[in-house]
Amino acid sequence: MTTNHLLEIKNFGQSIWMDNLTRDLIQSGDLKDMVENQGICGITSNPAIFEKAIAGNAIYDADIEAGIKAGLPTYKIYESLIFADIRNACDILRPVYESSHGLDGYVSIEVPPTISHDTEATIKEAHRYYESIGRENVMIKIPGTKEGLPAVEQTIANGINVNVTLLFSVESYIETAMAYIRGLEKRVAEGKDISKIASVASFFLSRIDSNIDTRIDAKLKQGLADPNREARLIEVKGKVAIANAKIAYQEYKKIIQSERWKALSAKGAKVQRLLWASTSTKDPHYSDVMYVDELVGPDTVNTLPPVTIEACADHCDVQNRIETRVEEAYQLIESLKDPDININIDEVMDELLVEGIDKFIKPFESLMKSLEEKVNRLSPV
Repeated sequence: MTTNHLLEIKNFGQSIWMDNLTRDLIQSGDLKDMVENQGICGITSNPAIFEKAIAGNAIYDADIEAGIKAGLPTYKIYESLIFADIRNACDILRPVYESSHGLDGYVSIEVPPTISHDTEATIKEAHRYYESIGRENVMIKIPGTKEGLPAVEQTIANGINVNVTLLFSVESYIETAMAYIRGLEKRVAEGKDISKIASVASFFLSRIDSNIDTRIDAKLKQGLADPNREARLIEVKGKVAIANAKIAYQEYKKIIQSERWKALSAKGAKVQRLLWASTSTKDPHYSDVMYVDELVGPDTVNTLPPVTIEACADHCDVQNRIETRVEEAYQLIESLKDPDININIDEVMDELLVEGIDKFIKPFESLMKSLEEKVNRLSPV
């Protein structure tokens, strides 16, 4: 029998979640098999994933027709479809949730991306989603925008699990960790239990390299008189995302050593784990498992799309590398400021956050449109 390298990763304190959810996976028994036999111990979803799952898939038609007969508007029909899938996935992962004492076994669902910049609407929808789904092991995804972080704080204070998504910069991760801590502290001040609340900070990877590599390629295409400068630019390609993630992990270590965190830990608080997201390699010149191999380490999660799960099971080289070459990581990020390279990483991160929200809004709106068309088609004349 061939070795499934995904199963080795858990030995280093990292959990593997899958970045995908469809009704087909649930009903076929494939999800149950992946959870029981292949090392998958959590699920993440987003509007783009649900668009692919629902659009053009007849498996949802009976529930859509039921929604039509009940007189539900299209948006409520959409929610009925995704809430049912999330509940069923939560039930499949419930044994993981229980056996890990609430460390794993979560299914993440994102609040509507159209409210990413509305704090109060995000808080309201996070609560409504949590109550409507009615599963302890559901995790509500909230974007790490300026307006999203106060919503994270309040949602945690109210006892709801949160996956903070679309984090790109180390600074945004630190702000996210502080929002989690403040939320827990509020809850402690109210005399409430904090031992059953979980959170992850979803730190995105491949999109960073794609953005920076495009900038580098544009510089190289212009032609450079200095071969040393050309070599320096090429040396940076495909390395910034992993370096950035390793630096974020160092910040995580500082945070859990702080007195504020130790006080919460003494009351049973769970650490907010860093979750590596956007882990499918976009450039075919790079290893298809580079965002897995380089970031295995304790107290982390890696969420993989199906293609990366398959690749990693086959040929990941699993070792604890999260704290290797850390000094090089700092040097690499610092080198972006050099005149020879001249890439403004803050500008890159701001651009990626705007793009990230857009990449969730567009499929969400597209799904609403295609669902509306299906509702019209299935509605009795």
